Amino acid sequence: MIEIPAEVVRQEVEKVTNQFRRVARIPGFRPGHARPALVRQHFRNDIRNEVVQSLVPKFFSSVVKEQNLSVVGHPHFEDLKFEDDQPLTCRATFEILPEFELGEYKGLEMEEEPDTVGDADVDQALDELRERAATFEVVADRPAADDDYVYVSYQGRDVNDNSKAPIEARDAVVHVGGKGTVTAFTENLRGAKPGEAREFEVPYPEDFTQKSLAGKTIRYRVEVQSIKQKVVPPLDDELAKSVSESETLADLRTEVRTGLEKARKRQVENAAMKKLLEQLQARHDFVAPEALVEAQLDRKLERIVAQVMAQGIDPRTTEIDWRKIREESRPEAEKDVRGSLILSRISEAEGIEVSDEEVDEMVRDLAAERRETPAALKTRLTREGGLDTIKSARRNQKALELIYRNAKIIRKSE
Repeated sequence: MIEIPAEVVRQEVEKVTNQFRRVARIPGFRPGHARPALVRQHFRNDIRNEVVQSLVPKFFSSVVKEQNLSVVGHPHFEDLKFEDDQPLTCRATFEILPEFELGEYKGLEMEEEPDTVGDADVDQALDELRERAATFEVVADRPAADDDYVYVSYQGRDVNDNSKAPIEARDAVVHVGGKGTVTAFTENLRGAKPGEAREFEVPYPEDFTQKSLAGKTIRYRVEVQSIKQKVVPPLDDELAKSVSESETLADLRTEVRTGLEKARKRQVENAAMKKLLEQLQARHDFVAPEALVEAQLDRKLERIVAQVMAQGIDPRTTEIDWRKIREESRPEAEKDVRGSLILSRISEAEGIEVSDEEVDEMVRDLAAERRETPAALKTRLTREGGLDTIKSARRNQKALELIYRNAKIIRKSE
């Protein structure tokens, strides 16, 4: 319960009344000349609201500081009692950080996967480089066949509901027989030639991923514009020069292996640190504060929205079930919050700090990911309080790295 002395309330009422008095327009009086009592009469509710918004958070913060409470989220104020010449009282409901005894976090045992890179891994990476270096050449001497890329424009209508707007696309690319394509659609393009138009029906199953088409039969009119085939370059010195700074295929192979080894090492270490954190979560039994869980869910949805927008898609027009994603993500969010609180306690115990340079580096990485300038992103994060979140995340990561360095790692054999 928060209780604000009557004298403090009276002084605040006078202060707010004078602020209103200077600008208030009351019939028969110029601004600043109406009596305070008349101003309070005309603007009673507005003045009371200003007083409450000014005093309640201030006194709440004072009580929190006096009792050394670690509040998370925003408090909820209720049972407000505000009478003339009486103390202002209200009840505050809020969450605090859970108290738990920090257990041992050094010397944890775990098995770690081998971090070696084999020749097959290098060969696969080189094949992927070849695929990315592939070109598309126009096919003019034959009709479309499997594995061709057919450029089309099409219009489709639901055979059972002609009143709906048609499905339309221009300059769409269809990989004939390609993985993930709709077989009933692509098979109707086999044998087609540039300039040819074809009409056909495509029945979509009830469980089709695109909900707007699931269970429907669409009649399409497709016009073929051109046909292209993918040409993958041979694995040789010329490829090495075109995709890297290497002069020979042998040098490229060495470069690729080095990159894979670094990536594999990071992957193995990250997997190990995840398992170590799971051990700590199992050893510390406490409930994650709901406010922090909700904030974690908000951040996850914000990341998904950013990813969708990066693809040039308006999130409001997608068929994503945001509520379902939020609910399905809750167990993971609760786990993440518990892990974060444990790592935060370890950071405090170890005196781990994060420099301004480290924060700037994280901002640069995040800006590149979001396609923003570092300066603009940092300004926005500072305004929204996001820099503290970034700093806390880096601090926790350093704590996790400390746990890994001090763990008893048993490396699995090949």
